[in-house]
Amino acid sequence: MSRIRLSRWLVAIPMALLALATVYPLLFTANVAMKTRRDYILDRFSLTDALRWENISTAWNSVGMGRYFVNSLLVVTSSVVLLLLFGSMAGFALSQLRFRGSTALFLGCLAGLFVPFQVIMVPLARIMADGGLIDTYPGLILVYVAQFLPFTVFLMTSYYKTIPPEIIDAARIDGNSVYGVYRRIMLPLGTPALLSVGILNALFCWNDVLMALVMMPSADHRTLMVGVTSLRGQYSDDIPTFASGVLIAAVPVLVVYLFLQRQIADGVAAGSTKG
Repeated sequence: MSRIRLSRWLVAIPMALLALATVYPLLFTANVAMKTRRDYILDRFSLTDALRWENISTAWNSVGMGRYFVNSLLVVTSSVVLLLLFGSMAGFALSQLRFRGSTALFLGCLAGLFVPFQVIMVPLARIMADGGLIDTYPGLILVYVAQFLPFTVFLMTSYYKTIPPEIIDAARIDGNSVYGVYRRIMLPLGTPALLSVGILNALFCWNDVLMALVMMPSADHRTLMVGVTSLRGQYSDDIPTFASGVLIAAVPVLVVYLFLQRQIADGVAAGSTKG
């Protein structure tokens, strides 16, 4: 029993230190956001003596974080819907339909996972500028869909490969077309994977800075993360306001991780262990 307890402590202590190292930056940011500028200059590490919401109100209303929040919500929601639609269709076709070139097409999608955005950033920006899509919501949505679609196709294909082909054959015998099989069979069966992939893609799009910065240069169309980075230069001497902006951007992500962590883990496992 003592040996078992010792092994548990050897695991618990590093995990507790890791959890503390993860939570401390958030707690420090929340503490700074509740301070006045004077309190922060005098002692940045001391605990605030009162909950002051003025900095968060200033960041939300005066600085424009509320508008940036709406911009991010619009772009992320539209991108995730398109990614799930195209990714589920492609995953169904590549995993269950038999056609020439399916393997090569799947490998091509996998190759897209190894191309970072920095490599294609300049030519992509020129193509978008020629098409009049710079500084527009559709332009950024298209970039997100193109960037994260290979990841979505990979996970959905891996998940759909676990579905027995006899189910598809039975549905075809019952008179369902390919679209009918996709809508009536594959979508309901793929709901766990769709939920997990949707959450992961939403987090990817929400936390992005580089693509949004390239595609949305004007202040009116900034996303929330780009707005937070702009606060650091505009309010370099007002750290509590900057911390309030960081807190506003972090809260939605924390809520998603807190309530949907099992779905996130299941989505990662679906793409790594199945198929």
